[in-house]
Amino acid sequence: MHPCNPFTRFNIHATLKTENIPTKSSVYPATFEAKLGFDSIRAMVQSRCATSRACELLAEASFCTSFEAMQEQLEQTDEMQRICALDASFPQSGYVDVLHFIGKADIDGAYLDEPELVALAQMADTAGSLAAFFAKQSVGACYPRLSALVQPVQTLEPVSKGVAAIIDAFGKIKDNASPTLQQLRRQAAEVQLLVSRRMQAILKQAQADGYVEESAEVSLRDGRTVIPVTASCKRKVTGLVLDESATGKTSFVEPAEVVELNNRLRELGFAEKREVVRILTAFAAFLRPYLPQVALAAELVARVDFIRAKALFASSIGATKPALTNSPSVGWRSARHPLLEAALKREGKSVVPLDLRLTSDKRWLLISGPNAGGKSACLKTTGLLQYMLQCGFLVPASEDSEAGIFDAIFIDIGDEQSLESDLSTYSAHLQSMKHFLRHANAKTLALLDELGAGTEPQLGGAIAEATLAALVRSGAFGIATTHYANLKHFAGSAAGVQNGAMLFDLQRMSPLFRLEVGAPGSSFAFELAKKAGLPDDVIANARDLLDGKHASFDKSLRVIARDRRYWEEKRAHVKQTGKRLEELVGRLERELALLQSERKRIISEAKDEAKALLANANKQIENTIRSIKEAQAEKEKTREARSQLASFAQRMAAPDESDTDALLRRKAEELQTLQQQWRKKEKPEHDDDDDHDDDEEEESIPHKEQRILVQASGKIAVGSTVRIAGQTTMGKVAKLNGNGTALLAMGNLYITAPIAKLEVLKIEF
Repeated sequence: MHPCNPFTRFNIHATLKTENIPTKSSVYPATFEAKLGFDSIRAMVQSRCATSRACELLAEASFCTSFEAMQEQLEQTDEMQRICALDASFPQSGYVDVLHFIGKADIDGAYLDEPELVALAQMADTAGSLAAFFAKQSVGACYPRLSALVQPVQTLEPVSKGVAAIIDAFGKIKDNASPTLQQLRRQAAEVQLLVSRRMQAILKQAQADGYVEESAEVSLRDGRTVIPVTASCKRKVTGLVLDESATGKTSFVEPAEVVELNNRLRELGFAEKREVVRILTAFAAFLRPYLPQVALAAELVARVDFIRAKALFASSIGATKPALTNSPSVGWRSARHPLLEAALKREGKSVVPLDLRLTSDKRWLLISGPNAGGKSACLKTTGLLQYMLQCGFLVPASEDSEAGIFDAIFIDIGDEQSLESDLSTYSAHLQSMKHFLRHANAKTLALLDELGAGTEPQLGGAIAEATLAALVRSGAFGIATTHYANLKHFAGSAAGVQNGAMLFDLQRMSPLFRLEVGAPGSSFAFELAKKAGLPDDVIANARDLLDGKHASFDKSLRVIARDRRYWEEKRAHVKQTGKRLEELVGRLERELALLQSERKRIISEAKDEAKALLANANKQIENTIRSIKEAQAEKEKTREARSQLASFAQRMAAPDESDTDALLRRKAEELQTLQQQWRKKEKPEHDDDDDHDDDEEEESIPHKEQRILVQASGKIAVGSTVRIAGQTTMGKVAKLNGNGTALLAMGNLYITAPIAKLEVLKIEF
C-alpha cells in the first residue's frame, strides 16, 4: 500500500457514485483525439484546473456510452456554468491539493509539515463553503446535480480549528502552539538580542581600528553571526574564520566573545525543531480519525474543481447543453469547431456555423463541393462535438440542437501513410474502411473524408460506392466527403442517404463555407484552375478532354449552384424588404394610435370647455331673465329668451354622438350666438306694437311650463322667430329679400337663408 494514496485505505471511489465514471468504448483510430483536436481541448481545460487531482480526472475523462452518466456529467457542467455566471457567493478559490500527502498522517510517527497543514486548512474551508452553499434550499432546487454530488461532504470544522490552533497567518507554527515552544523561542530571542548588541559593539571597535570597512554590516554564515574583516587584518580580530569572499579579500570572522552565545542559539534552534516535530506528530495523531472524511472532502473538492474548469472553458467558447435523446442521432444547429473558431478569431474572421441533421430515416450525408470549401471542417466539427458531448463537455452549438448517443465513433481523416508500416495513403484508407465494415452497426457514427481517394478515380470510385452501400446496410450513421460523381448519383437514389453541398460564390470565385443539404455540389475545378492562373487554352483543352456525360452533370451542378445563389439573394432581399415593411407598418400603427389618443384628448377637453361655457351661459341667461323681469321688459321677448334657453339646454343634454367633431363645432357656434344675444339684451327694449298688457308680466314665468311649437303653416314676416329646417339654432327675420331669401338675425350675427327652408316657431309658456 502506498502510504500517500488515500484511496486504497479509505475507498473513496466506492463512497462516490461509481456510475458517474464513464465507461470506455470503441473509437478508431488510436490517434482519434489528435485528429479531431480533442487533445487541445484537454489542454485548454487543464489550464483552468487548480488541483492536480482535477487534472487526473480530466485525463480520465473518456468516451461514455451510458446515457445516464453522460446526462449527469453534462447537467453538472451546465449547472456549474450557470453558477459561475450568476452567483457571486459561490467559492471561486481555495481549490488546493491534499490527496497526494494526507496519507502520511496515517503512519505512526509521520506528520504533515507547515505548508501541507495550510493547504489542508484551505481545503477544509472550501469543502465547508461548498457544503454550505448547496445546503441552501433555493440553491439545491436550482442545481440538483451538484447538490447531490457535494451532499456526502461532512463538516471538517475540528480539522480547521486544529490547524488554526498551531499555524499562524504566515503559515508557521505559532509561538503558543505549546508552552515548551513558547519558552524556547523566548529564550532564543533573548540570546539573539545579546548577540546583536555584542556584535554591534565589536563591529564599531573593529571599524575604529581600521580592520573593517565603514560600510560593513553584521551578517550570517551557517546560522552564526560574523563580521566582514579585511583579509590582511583577520588575525587581529580574536575569533573563528568561518568563511571568505569569492575574491579572498574579505574574511568572515565570528568573534570569540559571541561563540558561546551562538552555540546557545544553535542549541535552542535544535530544541525548537524537535518541539515543532513533536507538535506536528501530535496533530497527525489527532487528524488520523478524520482522514476518511478529509479524503472524501478532498476528492469532492477536486471534482468540483474539474467541473468548474469545464464550465469556465464552456463559457469561453460559448458552449451550451443541447437537448439529449437516448438513441443515435445528430441534430446540430449553429455548431462551431472551437479550435477553428479561435484560429479565425485571431485573424479577425468569424466561423460559419454548421446546421446538420442525421436521423433514423436519413442516416448518411454525402458532402461534395470545391476544395478548401469546408467539407473536412464539417466532418471534424461533427466528430469533435459528438466526442466532447460523450466525454461530458458542453458543446459550442445552439441550445435548440438535439444530440443522441453512439457506442462508437470511427473516423478516416487525413493522410495516414507510414514508411515504417509500408502503407501508402490509399492503403491506409483501405485499412480504415476494413475496420469500419467489420465493426460498424446501428449505434456507430462513421466519418470518412475523401472517400475512395488515393487511387485511380474510376476504380476508387467503384470501391468507395460499394463501401458506402455496405455501411448504409449496416445501419450505421455517417458523413462522407467526396468529389466522385458516381457517389453523388448513389446518394441521390439510395434510401437513407442524402446529398449535401458546400456552397460556392461564382461571382467572387470563393467558397462560402456553408452547407446546404438536398443537392450535390460541383467541385468547380475549372473555375478554381482559372482563378489559380492556369492558361485559358489549357483549361479549354481540359474541357474538351472531359467525358461528355460527366461534363453535362458537372455543368448542371454549376447551374444549380448559380440559380440557388440567385434565389437566395432574392429571398434575402424579399425578407429584408418585408422586415422594412413590418417596421414601417408598426411605426404607422404607433403614430395612428398616438393621433387617435390625441384626438380623444382634444375632444374631451373641448367637451369640458363646452360644459363650462354652458354653465356660464346658464348663469348669464338667468341673470338676463332676472334683469328683464325687473325692468318690466316685453313679455314676447321674455318668452323668446325662455324658448331659446330651453332649446339650448335640451340640445346640450342629448348630443349627437355619431359626429362628435361636428357636434362640438355646432355647440361652440351656438354658445357664441347665445352669448352675443344675451349681451345685446342686457338692456331690455319695449316694442311699441306689443298689444299685451304690462300686467301679464306679473305672471310667474318660472312656474309655467314652456313649449316650443313649430307652426308649419305660419306666415313668415319680418320679426318672425324662425329656424332653418333640420337645425336647432333660432333667429329673427330681419328682412325679406325679393329673390326668395330672408336675412336672419342671430344675435350680432346675420345670415341669409332660403325662405322655403325656414320654419316659424311658436313659443308657449
